[in-house]
Amino acid sequence: RRLRSGDGVCVRCLPSRWTQRDWNMDKLKKVLNGSDSTENGSPLNEVLEGTSLGWGTRVKGFLACFVAGIICSLLGVCFLWIPKRGLILFAVFYSIGNISSIGSTMFLMGPVKQIKKMFEPTRLIATIVMLVCLVCTLCSAFWWKKAALALIFCVLQFFAMAWYSISYIPFARDAVMKCFTTCLA
Repeated sequence: RRLRSGDGVCVRCLPSRWTQRDWNMDKLKKVLNGSDSTENGSPLNEVLEGTSLGWGTRVKGFLACFVAGIICSLLGVCFLWIPKRGLILFAVFYSIGNISSIGSTMFLMGPVKQIKKMFEPTRLIATIVMLVCLVCTLCSAFWWKKAALALIFCVLQFFAMAWYSISYIPFARDAVMKCFTTCLA
């Protein structure tokens, strides 16, 4: 049986194989996973915990997806210089890179919590703009066959992704806004 922080167990009363460090790491993993500290030991929760990925596997999945996203984005930039089809390949690979980068964080916090966080009021506009630009980038590359429009949507996608990403850093949006208003004033 796994111990939870809400079990009311004294750390000194833990089995000898548990140390204070293990207890603290378990609490840290729960906070990063978004687990509620007041969970009960219901059979459903135990089944969900038993079938979820381990922490090491989650970190490896995150790193693999994130690195794949960066490689796709950089590969897209390399394709930008190819004549004729280069701009369309750039748009496709850049979009795949962004999807992979966003998907990488699902390994750390889980898909449901990731979707909930994406559509919180503080990130709602940035998420919608980013997703719309991503879809429009792919549409302009494949269906509309407008390379210049695909490039414009990629630029908008970049700014929306940056704005979305800094929403996870406390007061970062305020700092960016103040920097721009100071520079433009």
